[in-house]
Amino acid sequence: MGSFTNAGTKGNLSVKLWRGERTALIGMDVDQVEPDLVGFAIEVKGPDDKDYAPLRNRLNFAYPKTVKASVDGYKNFPSTEAPFQKFRWVHFPSDGKEGTYSYRVTKMMMPKDTPDNEVQADTSITLDIDLDRVVYNNFLDVGFTRNFASSQAYVERYKNNKAVIPGGGQDPLKFKKVAGDVYQWLGFEAYELIFGFLDEIVADKTLSLDIFAYDLNEPDIVSRLQKLGNRVRAVIDNSGEHKPDDSPESEVARLLSKSAGAANVTRMHFNGLQHNKVLIAKKNGQPVKVLFGSTNFSFRGIYIQANNALVLYSPEAAGMFAQIFESAFTAPTKFKSNTLSQKWHLLSGTSHPPVHFCFSPHTDSDLSLNPLAAAIDQATSSVFFDIAFFNQMKSGPTFNAINRLMDKDVFSYGISNNAKGLNVKKPDGSIGFVDFAYLAKNTPQPFAQEWSGMAASVKKSGKKSAPGINQHDKFVVTDFSLPTAKVFTGSSNLSVSGEEKNGDNLVMIEDPKVATSYAIEAVRIFDHLQFRSRMRADIAEKTDKESQ
Repeated sequence: MGSFTNAGTKGNLSVKLWRGERTALIGMDVDQVEPDLVGFAIEVKGPDDKDYAPLRNRLNFAYPKTVKASVDGYKNFPSTEAPFQKFRWVHFPSDGKEGTYSYRVTKMMMPKDTPDNEVQADTSITLDIDLDRVVYNNFLDVGFTRNFASSQAYVERYKNNKAVIPGGGQDPLKFKKVAGDVYQWLGFEAYELIFGFLDEIVADKTLSLDIFAYDLNEPDIVSRLQKLGNRVRAVIDNSGEHKPDDSPESEVARLLSKSAGAANVTRMHFNGLQHNKVLIAKKNGQPVKVLFGSTNFSFRGIYIQANNALVLYSPEAAGMFAQIFESAFTAPTKFKSNTLSQKWHLLSGTSHPPVHFCFSPHTDSDLSLNPLAAAIDQATSSVFFDIAFFNQMKSGPTFNAINRLMDKDVFSYGISNNAKGLNVKKPDGSIGFVDFAYLAKNTPQPFAQEWSGMAASVKKSGKKSAPGINQHDKFVVTDFSLPTAKVFTGSSNLSVSGEEKNGDNLVMIEDPKVATSYAIEAVRIFDHLQFRSRMRADIAEKTDKESQ
């Protein structure tokens, strides 16, 4: 067994497991499929479990009562009786424990002469995989937000509570958060990484913090920053809606000027946006570790959107970000001419995978985006991407490479925001559309009506702001299952204008294990959204037929 994959074959059944972030991807394949194959049963035994328990399905072939009474949207049916009719499944262990998980996958058959639609077990394969919490101990930890405010799980667990985020003109810094574990659940691993990072610095007087912030309105984060006193320095964006005196970012700057001292707070926006979302920890003044990624320090960033955060336990990596911080803090107008922005930087060492950084803004976006485009062009097996604002691109290396990809014989999944919702680029090159607000009003039975995850429009400085987006990730994964696998991520929007104007970071990690974590996240998001895309299309088709 590899450190993050395991595979087996028995008869005509093949099964493979991949380690994800608190998840496992289970892939099934059947050579020369029998006509009576109706799906797969999946059973799991966790680290402390004595026996296997079947994963459960919401639907079945037959029901003990009426369909309406039996199918209520909950996972009532074990997959040993109601098999999954897919060739892959992403499993979230409910307890999230670290350790070895054992999966038993069984082909489920329904011969023609079977009475009462009963299913029969056929070939089984059992495989183990270690679901470690950290990708590389003492070097790299990756975390994702759950992005499940619009989900059946949120309906079941939190009854579609819309009061978890401020809306309707409420001040987020004065917003009273609801009790319970809803924020930890929604924020998932990214929440743990961010708050764990801050709590460690608050508790250790030898540690100090430098923070880059774009959106900054999460009150529990702000309270921790205030507790640090003069052990925190902040560079906070002052572009667009962040600029007015009544913006949360302006208010946070005033609060920190009082608690940390005015000399420890800077407002700036490079040539466009100060778009970094970075925490740099220093011990006795020396950088020791850094957190970065796409996750803004805000309600939507952590609790609503799909985002990622990474922590590198590397003084060298933290030192690179510390240099960027010093430049922005002291001489932001000169950053483009700074050598830090003029080349890629390799994190040295042989005990970890190659990690490369590129910091913007640059004079020419080709510096950072050409390697990304080349990786997409050179991919031979797969490309997964979640690029939040891809729909806004009109040209450039990323735009051109993704469009070339659509004409290649390479498996690809892609997600991007649309002006009214989300575009889902499918493996066949077609595009599905996901409108969370639409589906919230038209959820098909037996599924419960979901919350769109959108707060009401908020007035800021006399103008209405958009209610927000649900997908904010920026990552591309190429050839995740091959030794040549690469991941590109960070705060960068991967666009020409962003790379030439915004303060951003982009990281390239050459490693199949890290790439697998991001590929599984892409599959998870894609499956979550593609279902909604299909339902919207089905409802529209039914409406058209009825109107004819």
